[in-house]
Amino acid sequence: MTVTRDNVLDALRVLKLPDGRDIVQADYVRALSIEGGAVRFVLEVDPKDGKMMEPVRQAAEKIVSELADVTSASVMLTAHSATPQKAPPNLKIGGHGKPAPDNAPIPGVDRILAIASGKGGVGKSTVSSNLAVALAKQGRRVGLLDADIYGPSQPRMMGVSKRPASPDGKTIIPLQNHGVTIMSLGLMLRDDEPVIWRGPMLIGALQQMLGQVQWGELDVLIVDLPPGTGDVQLTLAQKADVTGAVIVSTPQDVALLDARKAIGMFAKTKTPVVGMIENMSYYVCPECGDEAHIFGHGGAASEAEKLGIPFLGDIPLNLDVRLAGDSGTPIAVGEGKISDAYAKIAAKLVAEGLA
Repeated sequence: MTVTRDNVLDALRVLKLPDGRDIVQADYVRALSIEGGAVRFVLEVDPKDGKMMEPVRQAAEKIVSELADVTSASVMLTAHSATPQKAPPNLKIGGHGKPAPDNAPIPGVDRILAIASGKGGVGKSTVSSNLAVALAKQGRRVGLLDADIYGPSQPRMMGVSKRPASPDGKTIIPLQNHGVTIMSLGLMLRDDEPVIWRGPMLIGALQQMLGQVQWGELDVLIVDLPPGTGDVQLTLAQKADVTGAVIVSTPQDVALLDARKAIGMFAKTKTPVVGMIENMSYYVCPECGDEAHIFGHGGAASEAEKLGIPFLGDIPLNLDVRLAGDSGTPIAVGEGKISDAYAKIAAKLVAEGLA
């Protein structure tokens, strides 16, 4: 018999909060992962309760560790605020971009890695956030720029929601979490506010987030690009000194077809493609351990070999990845097989001098 998710949650219900709810009712338990007898999860709490919740974290870890068939228990405490901060009213994001020199460096930023895909839905933003965290865990100074302007998702995935400050109405102070410096257009807008912009405004917003954000000293800036081969991709490739692009694809043929288009675009803009990652590569049944290839398997590795591009690694399809991203604590923050997969990819990039 092995420990189950229900076993863990039932055991945690003994931990009560001052309002009478238990920590499961309060939805504090996030990113619960069970691998064999190893149990890991996050307690996501309100920032004002952070200090008082440390004993609860310790108690939760003790309770779970004492369950039958549990060999180890790891509980992390995280907090982020949903309360926005007001920025000076004269800071405006978006507009017709001013002419900028081609291949201009960003002050303090050593390298820029663009994370791209030919189509949406392949998990490019998830890979971007987890790769940024994995690099930070290896001691790199990492920035994450959410350039997916129509669909910015990094604020949720990275657990940040405050509005960036702008002391002078010109420069922007980015946010930080999980060891990563973060900037996204999503931090400047309401959650339900759509971005209805034409190309010149997109270009202007990207140039602002590259040039007006006080990134500080970074070893690498990860840029989460929108899917496709449009204005944002071309502007980044032409205006910034991009070290290289990493292509994310699922194994299925339709995703690889669009991935080839993205690779072709970077070739035309003389941006090196430094590797491919196969996301949702396989699914391991948590009950029986059988491996299923829902979208096929190995397609990205074969394509990389065919095109002479380094294959950086594969990431399995796993519910915990989605739960971790939704909770604002990427799965790479913790430990486990998926975190290890991202760590290996990050190590390859560091070893090649790309990050």
